[in-house]
Amino acid sequence: MLSLGIVTISDRASTGVYDDRSGPAIREVFARWVATPVHEVYTLVPDDQPVIEATLRELADAARCHLIVTTGGTGPAPRDVTPEATLAVCERVLPGFGEQMRAESLKSVPTAILSRQLAGTRGGSLIINLPGKPAAIEECLRAVWGAIPYCIELLGGPRLAFTAESPRHHRPS
Repeated sequence: MLSLGIVTISDRASTGVYDDRSGPAIREVFARWVATPVHEVYTLVPDDQPVIEATLRELADAARCHLIVTTGGTGPAPRDVTPEATLAVCERVLPGFGEQMRAESLKSVPTAILSRQLAGTRGGSLIINLPGKPAAIEECLRAVWGAIPYCIELLGGPRLAFTAESPRHHRPS
């Protein structure tokens, strides 16, 4: 079973100004791509660095999520602190994830260069920052999907099974 943490980071969604659409977008992508049973832990938090850090630590250390996917808070605005919170809790940074997601997004959105999304590991957890725009979630996950399953395995997580709709992934022989 895959233990998946989904963290939506948004001041307005966390206070009920509008509904979270990004967290459900992540859930929908995993439902379409992953055939392995998924245990999901969903959290909605404000753009507050200590709160984000505590949430990521809880999901990695206590809930032992194999994969933690955040959405939101990756831009240049003063309240966008997701990358800083992620860096504060990660033991290792995996810069290729952010580079690849930005490169893919730049093909359709010139402002993608403003994104500061990144990825890293904490214990047996892979943490990936995604943008907050629901339409960009699948695009960015698709861009890095080739490495996600193998990284989860390298961190001690399960070997995943996939649906026919899943993008290609790579598992060295």
